[in-house]
Amino acid sequence: MLAAHETATQATPTMVDLSLADSTQRRRVSGPGLRAFLAIADQWKLGEEERRTLLGRPGRSTYHGWAAKARAGQDLSLQLDTLLRLSAVLGIHKALVILFPRAGDGVAWLRTPNRGLLFGGQAPLDLLLSGTQDGLLAVRRHLDAWRGGTFTAPIPGYDDALPPLTDDDIVYL
Repeated sequence: MLAAHETATQATPTMVDLSLADSTQRRRVSGPGLRAFLAIADQWKLGEEERRTLLGRPGRSTYHGWAAKARAGQDLSLQLDTLLRLSAVLGIHKALVILFPRAGDGVAWLRTPNRGLLFGGQAPLDLLLSGTQDGLLAVRRHLDAWRGGTFTAPIPGYDDALPPLTDDDIVYL
């Protein structure tokens, strides 16, 4: 039952975090997020055009202005679309580091053609570079599912080397 001063919308929890819609929050996370993106892009050996595509295709001067401000620690406030793209790249990077503990294996996976249904024989990086937010989020969801163990089929060349779990592998505490 709601108190006299409450409304139905106050009683219902928000399902979407809208904090990044606030310009102060965007300014707070934009510089650190872009610096992390630039470091990841270096690790992935991405060229300028690929970096700009992942960020939503800002103009060259805009991209270089953002990068200069981020590296100098100056105030920067990116658009929500760009921040969502940064978040997806950071999530992809995190999943790759978890799934591929050996340095370079995650980047190799990104660049290797993949027979999985999502990729249709193309490299995951090709889907990332489609220019859409959906491409970024699809790869992130794919890696999160893999990381979480919710795949229904093995990953060719990687999972086939792992023996299936048995009842003896389960430990009850």
